[in-house]
Amino acid sequence: MSQSMVRPPDERVAWKTSIPFIALHFLPLLAIFTGVTLRAVILGIVLYFGRMFFITAGYHRYFSHRAYKTSRVFQFILAFGGSMAAQKGALWWASHHRLHHRFSDTERDIHSPQKGFWWSHVGWILCDKYKATDYDLIKDFAKYPELVWLNKHDWVGPWFLGIVAFLIAGWPGLLIGFFGSTVLLWHATFTVNSLNHVFGRRRYATTDTSRNSAILALWTMGEGWHNNHHYYAAAARNGFFWWEYDLSYTILKVLSYFHIVTRLRVPPERVKAAARVRDGQLDIGMFRAYWTKANAAFHEATTRLQQKVADAAGAAADKVNTATGRAHPDEAGESTVLATATDPDRSTDAATPALTSADAEGGAAHADLIAQQLVLADKQAKLAQLEEVVRTAQIAFEACLADTLRTAEEFSEASRERAREMVAQDVA
Repeated sequence: MSQSMVRPPDERVAWKTSIPFIALHFLPLLAIFTGVTLRAVILGIVLYFGRMFFITAGYHRYFSHRAYKTSRVFQFILAFGGSMAAQKGALWWASHHRLHHRFSDTERDIHSPQKGFWWSHVGWILCDKYKATDYDLIKDFAKYPELVWLNKHDWVGPWFLGIVAFLIAGWPGLLIGFFGSTVLLWHATFTVNSLNHVFGRRRYATTDTSRNSAILALWTMGEGWHNNHHYYAAAARNGFFWWEYDLSYTILKVLSYFHIVTRLRVPPERVKAAARVRDGQLDIGMFRAYWTKANAAFHEATTRLQQKVADAAGAAADKVNTATGRAHPDEAGESTVLATATDPDRSTDAATPALTSADAEGGAAHADLIAQQLVLADKQAKLAQLEEVVRTAQIAFEACLADTLRTAEEFSEASRERAREMVAQDVA
């Protein structure tokens, strides 16, 4: 996917501090020395899907969107289980995810694929700008000291699970069961931020580029129904229809039978039937994305065109300078004139041919100089006209883009307001 948004200078990967993260990807390869056991493989599968549930049902649907209710004890279990996935603390994760939903696929989105596919996949996590937790964005959970402690000591969960994996299956259990499943879990989770905004289908017209993907839903336990989620983020169920596989919701539903979780929010029928792209609803999210791409392409094209014309003018100027040099008498002619002027007895007959030759050559060079200057003036005039045309077109394009984006923002705010009203009605 091409990058249509320019990241600010502070959005860069901190390579030095990212070395441990990168190195951890290669640790499972050490299993060639320890061997791979069936127990380690089974352990890896269990740890993958077990921790995926804590990320999807805990970090995402509970801490980020409060899609259901639970007790303080199980709330802590969700936070601790999610921390074992080595994706930092629940408060860090949820606060950044809320920021993503607030500014999804705009310049203020922390991981929009429009800033670059790999940036949305993993680059933003390795950026110093997003290392801290903004507790103002997660005040509803930051009031619990045990969650704040766990968020500040997010290494406890991974270390605990790593030791347990080693005790269960030895070195293969640590390398394959823990580290191997952790790497897979990372990138499966990251695909929701990257692939789910560029791959799949759009059922609902949203203000972003989210898509639904049955394939991504398989390895993320239901998170692949991302367009559904962005349309109605308050729901505990991402798969809106019976054929949309959502294992995380299924587990939550089972837990609700035992009253471990309560008040699971699901999208009402009237919500599921509205805002369909196939019914002609304006897909403002994709429209805005295409406008942003067009704007970036326009600026790139005009820059190349201006550079091309400027290079042509520069070449013409070089020719004028060359012609100007030829218009001056050569050193031989100058020395002859000087010798005649300082020595009156010197034969004027010897000086006359040199002067005549110099005058002839100088006249031809002067005529060439005038011709080159006319060419340069013509190119400069065309460059000025081109710059004026580009400037006028750019002003008109940016004005049109600004009007479009203003309409998109108004539509976004209206959509968010409708979503808040629907959620309020469901809660009531």
